[in-house]
Amino acid sequence: MKRPILIHPDPRLKQVAAQVDDLSDARRALARDMLETMYDAPGIGLAAPQVGVMERLIVLDCVKEEGETPRPLVMFNPRILAASEETGTYEEGCLSIPDQYADVTRPSEVEVRWIDQTGAERTEGFDGLWAICVQHELDHLEGKLFIDYLKPMRRQMITRRMQKLKRERAREAG
Repeated sequence: MKRPILIHPDPRLKQVAAQVDDLSDARRALARDMLETMYDAPGIGLAAPQVGVMERLIVLDCVKEEGETPRPLVMFNPRILAASEETGTYEEGCLSIPDQYADVTRPSEVEVRWIDQTGAERTEGFDGLWAICVQHELDHLEGKLFIDYLKPMRRQMITRRMQKLKRERAREAG
């Protein structure tokens, strides 16, 4: 089931998400819903706070090539164990900040540990787009958006655009 994606500025996007204590059927269903929502958007990552659920859950799939096998990952309680000193700059966007993009510099490689939807603990190293995406989604769990890395004036400009977009959408829906 597709879920509505919160649009910035929404106070829930600035909250720190809570640890997931048990993998209930409802949480597994949430993960499936989030993958469906992400693919439909279309996006390569989605964090539970973006659909209004304040829990430490992210989904991602950075396979973008036509004809390649998708690789959906579901991560409960993900955390970075190690990050490279080497950094890379990538133009990021966000499903909660539609049609806005900016360069963000992050570590080029990260090692992440998480619990998958079967309850198994997993650890994997990521680089390239996968590293950028997993860090972007982990930021969401800490109440941080990619625009928080920008200079204040640019951040305010994007926030004003999002406020205008939300007003326009409310008028259309109303």
